[in-house]
Amino acid sequence: MKLEIDQQRLNTEIETLAAISDAEPPAVTRIVFTPTDLKARAWMFTRCEEAGLAVRQDAIGNIFARWNGADPAAPAVGTGSHIDAIPNAGKYDGVVGVLGGLEAIRALRRSGLQPKNSIELLVFATEEPTRFGIGCLGSRLLSGTLSAEAAAKLKDHDGESVDEVRRKAGFSGSLQDVRLTTGYYKAFLELHIEQGPLLERDKISLGIVKSIAAPASLRISIEGAGGHAGGVLMPDRKDALCAAAELILAIENAARSSGAADTVATVGVCDVFPGAVNSIPSRAGITLDIRDTDLARRDAAMQKIERASRDISAKRQVSIQSELVNADAPADCAPECARRWLNLAASMDSRFSKWSAGLITIHFLFRGSLPLGCSLFPAGMATAIDLMNTLHQRTLPEGRRCWRSRWQGCPADAWWMKEKRR
Repeated sequence: MKLEIDQQRLNTEIETLAAISDAEPPAVTRIVFTPTDLKARAWMFTRCEEAGLAVRQDAIGNIFARWNGADPAAPAVGTGSHIDAIPNAGKYDGVVGVLGGLEAIRALRRSGLQPKNSIELLVFATEEPTRFGIGCLGSRLLSGTLSAEAAAKLKDHDGESVDEVRRKAGFSGSLQDVRLTTGYYKAFLELHIEQGPLLERDKISLGIVKSIAAPASLRISIEGAGGHAGGVLMPDRKDALCAAAELILAIENAARSSGAADTVATVGVCDVFPGAVNSIPSRAGITLDIRDTDLARRDAAMQKIERASRDISAKRQVSIQSELVNADAPADCAPECARRWLNLAASMDSRFSKWSAGLITIHFLFRGSLPLGCSLFPAGMATAIDLMNTLHQRTLPEGRRCWRSRWQGCPADAWWMKEKRR
């Protein structure tokens, strides 16, 4: 059986999808359920239909494109990622896992292969937390880790709920029906770009993920006292922004002092009121994203941040309130999937080295229930997609079952495949 990737078409499709954006190129912005996102989804839906796949969408907008196997009743092998994008994102984030997976399926179909298990491309909806403040909403509903009732009540910055927004976008089904049945997938594989510098810096062409960190996210509100910049002397101030600045540095210190490079904490949003050059900020709001592959270590860092918050509140005489948005536990990729990646890479005459991978974002799906395999690449896709092609031809040993654990987090310990340089 001969497998050939149509790299020209794949690259063209990536560029075409990147052009469906609310940002000027080369940046990409596709916020979920906006007209731009819906246009991209319709384009993706058409590509899947053109490939001869059976395509459907659920009530939250997850897209399923299936190549039926010889035994349609058997659990499917899944692959995919997402196409929604945070403001000013890159064109490869999520997209390579979707379009790369689609091209892998097309290549297998062209080869004449008839798989026993169906192969399904899954495009996750609402992967990014930009609109509703929580990431991986589509996969949380698929897995049942978030209830339909809780999801429906989430609101965007304009105060519109998930239910209101999705219905306006044309998704009117019941969120109760999104959850997949146990045993729906046999395994799930994902190709993703490395969202860090390690592979490129060390000239390693492909990484095989071993473990995945999961984030805890918090919204932190700080209430102080406003006043005119010229009328309130420094000893009398209760500046909310200064308190936020001190807390941000305490957050950074909590991550840096954890004893492990895998602990990371990020404050990506800081809103200030009233936001005038000559007005002392009376309110400030920040967001915290903190991740680690070790749950106890992450929670210890969070406790350190909480203690710092209390100290800053007392010292600066401001109120600091925290709201926990989510706190997901870390997960390991299925060892049998990792071994298959390694064996396939060995068959391609590649060298290996074991690395601490640091922070690489992949995604969240079914916690603790199916075999997850994930590979990451720094720039060129050809090697990664060839590997995905080959892996799709293999099946897991009969009787083995594990579910794809999909987390927005980082593999802190991974095997890396190093391509031989000519």
